[in-house]
Amino acid sequence: MTVFRPVRRQDRLLDAASTEQLLKEGEYGFLALCSPNGYGYGVPISFVYAPQRQCIYFHCAPEGHKLDALRANDRVSFCVVGQTEVHPYTTAYESAHLFGRLAVVEDTEERWEALLALRAKYNPELADAPDTPIRKSWDRTTVLRLRIEHLSGKCKRIPPTAR
Repeated sequence: MTVFRPVRRQDRLLDAASTEQLLKEGEYGFLALCSPNGYGYGVPISFVYAPQRQCIYFHCAPEGHKLDALRANDRVSFCVVGQTEVHPYTTAYESAHLFGRLAVVEDTEERWEALLALRAKYNPELADAPDTPIRKSWDRTTVLRLRIEHLSGKCKRIPPTAR
């Protein structure tokens, strides 16, 4: 038996290229962790996909609920929702859902690259700007890496004739 269940509705699988595109272009995702008290903890969060490393990067403060949950259990899930469109009695959507292990990035070079990648994604107009803001907040910024162990995409398309 595999650890990860297959998508129940195989007819709604999103192809691998579209799933990866959603990870590259998604504005934010929803990170789900398990709190030390046993409750689920989910948080919407900015992210950047690093396909060459098969991981997702996040940044956060050096203390807080995410890090408490991470210390209790490094297994997490992450979901990105792309286009949605509400119709009577249903919703068209596309999503990417992944599972993996979350860790604090300790390597200085990897941290730096992740922060630059986040800046490039969310503020491309600052690509050539001085790195002063990143350097000033370096000691108050933690970078997290989510290594992807399982990834699937799912979608529901509504034909124009059914709208």
